[in-house]
Amino acid sequence: MDLRKLKTLIDLVSESNVSELEITEAEGKVRIVKSEGIVQQYVAAPMQAAPVMAAPVAAAAAPVAAAPAAAEGHVVKSPMVGTFYRASSPGAKAFVDVGSQVKEGDTICIVEAMKILNEIEADKSGTIVRVLGENGQAVEYGQPLFVIE
Repeated sequence: MDLRKLKTLIDLVSESNVSELEITEAEGKVRIVKSEGIVQQYVAAPMQAAPVMAAPVAAAAAPVAAAPAAAEGHVVKSPMVGTFYRASSPGAKAFVDVGSQVKEGDTICIVEAMKILNEIEADKSGTIVRVLGENGQAVEYGQPLFVIE
């Protein structure tokens, strides 16, 4: 993994509410852990067993969002860390709204991660009963975005 990509990942972790990020690629595995305002990076490459610690990076203390009340129905969660968008572009109509009928595989939102727009698809057919993500806001891995019944 090249140095620019590692720096981008470290910056992404330090600027978000994410406390840990692990990525596995062909050339090795990278694990970045944020604790007490310091971001640590552990690199496990083939034939390398010792972890490498990155230079400390000051991280902004961000309040932890309260978990939404237990939702009835199927919850669609974010598959990655990034920025949540309800539409394909500013001013465009949202992919789905409360009451929208969706089929499994329909695009329901976009999560931008590392300047790549990732279309998130419904993993179940049904009706959107709640939209839990806010347009333009950062989302974490596993954060609930929609409820489908």
